[in-house]
Amino acid sequence: MASKRTEEMTSFIVMDVLERACELECEGKDIVHLEVGEPDFDTPECVKAAACDALANGFTHYTHSLGLPELREAICEYYHTTYGVSVQPDQVVVTSGTSPAIFMIFAALLEAGDEVILSDPHYACYPNFIKFVGGVPVTVPVFEEDGFQYRPEAIENKLGDRTRAIFINSPSNPTGNLLSESRMQAIAGMSPWIVSDEIYQGLVYEGKEHSILEFTDRAFVLNGFSKLFAMTGLRLGYLIAPKEFMRPIQKVQQNFFISANAMIQKAGIAALKSAGEDVARMKRIYNERRIFMIRRLKEMGLGITVEPTGAFYVFANAKHLSNDSYALAFEILEKACVGVTPGIDFGANGEGYLRFSYANSMENIAEGLNRLEAYLKTRS
Repeated sequence: MASKRTEEMTSFIVMDVLERACELECEGKDIVHLEVGEPDFDTPECVKAAACDALANGFTHYTHSLGLPELREAICEYYHTTYGVSVQPDQVVVTSGTSPAIFMIFAALLEAGDEVILSDPHYACYPNFIKFVGGVPVTVPVFEEDGFQYRPEAIENKLGDRTRAIFINSPSNPTGNLLSESRMQAIAGMSPWIVSDEIYQGLVYEGKEHSILEFTDRAFVLNGFSKLFAMTGLRLGYLIAPKEFMRPIQKVQQNFFISANAMIQKAGIAALKSAGEDVARMKRIYNERRIFMIRRLKEMGLGITVEPTGAFYVFANAKHLSNDSYALAFEILEKACVGVTPGIDFGANGEGYLRFSYANSMENIAEGLNRLEAYLKTRS
C-alpha cells in the first residue's frame, strides 16, 4: 500500500487535462492548448549557446550545493537593479526549478502542525508541498472584484499561534493579477514569515510589480528562469532566504538534490546578462495576446471584472455556464477540442472559473477561442 501522504495528495488537474488532450491527439484530433502555462517561445539563443559551450568544455560535474558563485552574484545584481534591494550571494540557493525550492523552504521552516496562510484560489501545488512536510494550509478567500488580491484584514483574521508563514504570489497563477504595493506592504508588516513566489516577475504589462524584499527582510523569495526566459525544460530556479535559514536549507539541498545542473547554471548567467532584448520581444507579444484574449472572452460573456496585467493567464468567470468547472473543462476539451484549466484546480474559491493561458501563438489562440465561441453557442 502506498503511503498515506501520497494517497491523500491531490492530482494536478491541468496535467489531467493535458494528458487527455494528448490521448485525443493520438486519436487524430486537433487540440488547441490554452490550458498549459508554458511559454511557446524558443529559449533565447544566448542561453542555448552558453549551455552548449559549457557542455562542450566539460562543465558536467557537481557544483557547490548553493550554486555557482557567478550565478548567485548575477541573481543578487538582478534584484538590486530591478527592485533596489540588497541581497548577498550567501542568501541564494540555486535549484533545479522552483519546485525543489518550495520544498526546501517548508522543510526548513515548518514543524508538524504549523500553519501556512494561502490565498484561495492559489497555484494548485502549494498545499501539497505544505502538507507533505506536516504543515497545515489555511486558506483565505480572494475575490474577483478585488482582482483576486488578498485583503490584509482577512489574513489577520486567520493568524493564530501556529501560523508560521503567509504565502504570496504576484503576478499570480492562476489569475494573472498583481498584489498592490499597499497590500504587499501591509502583509509585510505582519508577524509571520512571508514566502513570496516571484516566478512571474518581469512578465508585467501594466503597472509595476514589487518584490517582497522591498518591504521586509523576514521573507523567502522563490524565482527562476522557466517563465521569463522560456527555459521550462532546463529546470533552473533559485530561492533567497534569511541568513539564519541558509545552513538548514543547504543541508536539505545536499541530501536530497546535491546541486542544480552545472551546464544549465552557466545558461542562467547568460540569461540574466544577455537575454534582455529577447525578454522584451516576448513581453510585447504576450501583451498583444493578452489584450486579444481578454476582448474575445468578454465578447463570449465570460466574466473578467479586473483585467489581469501579469503572467500569461486570464481567470474568467464561467459560473453562468456551470458550477462544475472540472466537468465543463473536459466538456470543452472533448466537444470543442480546446484545452482549458478548471478553476477548481486552484482551490474551492476557484470553482466556477476557467483559466486560459496565452502562452501560445496568436493564430492558435484565435482558433481556440473561435472554437470555444462556436461551441458555447450550440450549448446555450
